[in-house]
Amino acid sequence: MRIVIQRVSHASVTIEGQVKSKIGKGYLILLGIESSDNQEDIDWLVKKIVGLRVFEDENGVMNLPIADVNGDIIVVSQFTLMASYKKGNRPSWLRAAPHDISIPLYNRFCETLSEAMGKPVGTGEFGADMKVELLNDGPVTICMDTKNKE
Repeated sequence: MRIVIQRVSHASVTIEGQVKSKIGKGYLILLGIESSDNQEDIDWLVKKIVGLRVFEDENGVMNLPIADVNGDIIVVSQFTLMASYKKGNRPSWLRAAPHDISIPLYNRFCETLSEAMGKPVGTGEFGADMKVELLNDGPVTICMDTKNKE
């Protein structure tokens, strides 16, 4: 699994003109899934996400996790994060898991993250043409890949 976390002042996901999810301060997370991903990858990422200290404390130092600022999260499926670009100029999506694997893993990821946060996590809609809006705060953008845990 590969994620891009963006600390946001606000974010939303709109599908066919209807707002599906909307948050204030928190994270917009883009999630890419490959066929070899499993619950262990989900658990590792969720632990990292809820423990990540990138919100400012009273001294202006990035020292607080998302729970300490009562932040919210939106998770958007993003198969293009698994692009291979080594050969030629047209990306290959062969690393991205097919729907029968990625949809259940996406749903489990969102459920596990919601449980860890103790509140609902906003989502996009798997496979939909989504319009994602955000105001990146900082900017703070962090990439994580479960294949590079060390």
